[in-house]
Amino acid sequence: MGNFSEIVPKIVEATEEIFTGMVMMEINQSGELLEELGLLKNSITGMVGLAGTHKGVLAVHIPNQLALAITANFLGLEFEEMNADVQDAVGEIANMLGGNVKTILSDKGRDIQLSLPSTISGEQYTFMSQNDVDQVVIPFNAPAGVFYVELELER
Repeated sequence: MGNFSEIVPKIVEATEEIFTGMVMMEINQSGELLEELGLLKNSITGMVGLAGTHKGVLAVHIPNQLALAITANFLGLEFEEMNADVQDAVGEIANMLGGNVKTILSDKGRDIQLSLPSTISGEQYTFMSQNDVDQVVIPFNAPAGVFYVELELER
């Protein structure tokens, strides 16, 4: 794991603010930081790419049941199955977090661009970079389960 000691607390704070203010859900960082996540099961990942002075990916990995609860809170509607609304909500959370990470990594984020958010989901998949990266995975507890925020930065 690269030296993320200064930025992890800021990512935790940004994640908590987004969930408290936009998703109306109390969360907290929980457990040890991870270097990699391994196999994801019945999950959805929202991600944005970073380009510029820092290159990499910011990803949010959320189990399906928690993603449904997050989307319900975010949009004020109930969801019983994964659909385009859930994908959009998870992508938007990744986008908001990516905007915060831009500002954390550089002065006002002007020298880093974000890609449009995208999502992947499935019964079983892994999320790995093919580049030489430093990465950190931050676990969070939410009322309906645990999710992870991952930051990968090219060396």
